[in-house]
Parts: sequence; structure tokens; C-alpha cells
Amino acid sequence: MPKSSSQLPAVIQDHSRVTQAILDFVSQIPGSNVPGAKDPEKEARRLAARAQQRAGLTAGSLALPPGPLGWLTVLPEVIAIWKIQAQMVSDIAAAYGQHQELGREQMLWCLFRHTAAQAFRDLVVRVGDRLLFRRITYSVIERVAKTVGIKVTQRAIGSGISRWLPLVGAMGVGGYAYYDTAQVARTAIAMFGQPFTTETPPADEPDAETATPAG
Repeated sequence: MPKSSSQLPAVIQDHSRVTQAILDFVSQIPGSNVPGAKDPEKEARRLAARAQQRAGLTAGSLALPPGPLGWLTVLPEVIAIWKIQAQMVSDIAAAYGQHQELGREQMLWCLFRHTAAQAFRDLVVRVGDRLLFRRITYSVIERVAKTVGIKVTQRAIGSGISRWLPLVGAMGVGGYAYYDTAQVARTAIAMFGQPFTTETPPADEPDAETATPAG
């Protein structure tokens, strides 16, 4: 029978390991060989479709080992999917001709906005028709990563339980990775398809009437 969450391996229970993996990811932005595109949205969707397929196959393959052995693949699976997604975001940025604008704030937003939107309330605000990314300290990024890490760990527990049904579980894990990558792509395309800036705004700007948390 599947184990309860209290019996899960420490690598899954300890969300600090996931948090550290997130921090490691956003500290370095992947390079890209994708040239700027005449139709960046079309190219971005092509890149997204390819990344979704890779993510689904990768996650499904790693989820094949049954039972206790399957638990050991949970964190490697999460990290492998993040690598695919981070490269996708980098390539989408390049397709839009904005790779130089892609920083750790934007990478965090693209990868994890759909996972824990509340974690970004102090990081990203909408001012009119543009997103404003505040340049933040490591401690703030660590706090965001910790919030996201808890959410990802909770999801990983469910993913780990599915490994007790090898074939069905692998299909489910692969399907979720495909869907999750599509959400990351959607956020990236929306972000690069509209104006955005990265700055530290003055204390009195933007105010509550002109700026709203980006949802």
C-alpha cells in the first residue's frame, strides 16, 4: 500500500531541499541559440510544444520504477522538468528578442506563478498595461522560493504516491508535466508579449491606485 506522508523519504518531506533547488535554478539563466523571430508568438508556441513533449516523456520515464524505488526519482524528476522549462523560457525570451531582459525575477515568475501566485504579490505588480518587476534581495527571493517549495513538495508527495501504480502512475505524472510546462509557456508568452520593466520604484510609486498585484 502507498505510504502516508509521515513515512515518506526525507528528500521528499524536507521542502528546504526543494527550496534550495529553486534558488540554484534562478541564480543562473540558461543561454539560448534561438534567433529573434518575425512572428515571436508562433515561434514561442512551437518551442512550447517541443518542451511539453520532452517534459511529458522525461517525467513519465522517471516515474516508471515501482514502489519504494519510485520515491527516489521524485526530486530528480522535478529538477529535470525545471531544466526543460527554464530552457524553454530562455528560448521564448530569445524568440521575442528580449533574452537580455530575462533575470531571476522573470524566471521565477514564469516557472512558478501558476504554482503559488500569492508568493509574488511583493515581487510583481501591474501598472497600467505593463508588469513591473521589483529588483529584490536574496532574502526576498529565498522567501518566495520557500513558499513555492512547500507547494511543490505537496505536489511531489501526490506524484510519489502514484508511483505505486507503475504504468498508470507514469502516464499521470507525464501528463501533469506536459500540462505544467504548458502553464509555464503561457506565462512566458504573456509576459514577453507585453511591456514589462525591472526596477526598484520610489517609496511613493507606484501607489495603491495605479498598481495592483499581478494575478
